[in-house]
Amino acid sequence: MFAIKRRLKLNKQQHCLMAQYAGFSRLVYNYGLDLFWQSVDAGLKASDSKRIQAIKKCLTNVTKKRAEFAWMNQMSSKVYQSALQDLQTAFSRWRKGIAKNPVRKTRKNKQSFTVYDGNGVVLVKSGKSIKIPTLGTFRLQEPLKESYVSQTFTISREADAWYVCFAVDAERIPPIMHAVAEPVGIDLGVKTFATISDETEIEAPKPYKIAKTKLGQFQYHNRNKQCGNKRTGEKASNSAKKYYKKLARFHKRIADKRQDFLNKTTTSICKKYAHIKIEDLNVSGMVANRKLSSAISDLGFYEFRRQLEYKTPVFGSKLDIVDRWYPSSKQCRKCKHKHDGLKLKDRVFNCPSCGHTEDRDLHAAINLANAPDDKCSRVGSSRT
Repeated sequence: MFAIKRRLKLNKQQHCLMAQYAGFSRLVYNYGLDLFWQSVDAGLKASDSKRIQAIKKCLTNVTKKRAEFAWMNQMSSKVYQSALQDLQTAFSRWRKGIAKNPVRKTRKNKQSFTVYDGNGVVLVKSGKSIKIPTLGTFRLQEPLKESYVSQTFTISREADAWYVCFAVDAERIPPIMHAVAEPVGIDLGVKTFATISDETEIEAPKPYKIAKTKLGQFQYHNRNKQCGNKRTGEKASNSAKKYYKKLARFHKRIADKRQDFLNKTTTSICKKYAHIKIEDLNVSGMVANRKLSSAISDLGFYEFRRQLEYKTPVFGSKLDIVDRWYPSSKQCRKCKHKHDGLKLKDRVFNCPSCGHTEDRDLHAAINLANAPDDKCSRVGSSRT
């Protein structure tokens, strides 16, 4: 199963419609969350699913029939049903310890909602338009090259643009052959983004670092805007609202550049190499270093690993995660001597035992490629 995501090309009326549905979904989610905790505080004993079902009946049979909520009858019923399903999923993830307890959504959160076809799957035809169940037909910024079959559609807002995403119940056929069959190690770094054990080096763009000066100037020139304050009741001016929209577009371009690089890089790596080994980096600990936090966040180490984890099965490759305590940088690959005196500023590895000299990043990548099986864990399986 994989997902298709496209940007919608909307007019002002359609923009307003999407915002209304996103607000409706957010209201129902918060409504369900409040009633859920009220039922818990009242001492009613029931499972999470039964509580959600009771909340749905209350919304349908009581709340929607009130005069002040009559406008809900004009909205698609699939939107509020999906919102309550999302709430049930949130509680399920919280019970399992996967996520934190659900909290109320605000307008500052990502605006999104989900619709589906109650009769089953629908055909999404190729072309420059898409028919979304219960909403209508909308134009696409980028055409669909093929026709697909799907049932559930999620519409989300990023900056001032709306996107539609739907899942396709199919599997991509992985390639039979890869250009490189033997295991390769990939060492990630700040100076050089990725060094592969076959001496390939990948340089990454640093979109935030490049845009930091321009972003600072833009924020400085708009420092006197009346941005609004909820505590004092001050409303944001129209000029401030335009500034926030432009600022969101600015950050969106930075994120798009980073995602474009990571997606293209991970795809090319999975297509070329049959067996990949990377180190289990403690990214959260690395970000805690104030001198490196900005550079590491800008490069996206965690996202690089996450994409490799789900792309390797798609392209028929294998991914091994090497234990973070394996001394790939300090252990000489020739004599296996551990060089404890190696510092972060040393860019060349000099073995004090056998005299072996090699570029530090390349040396670490080769060590990762040669890491023993007991120091590796295969993605999707238990430690071997």
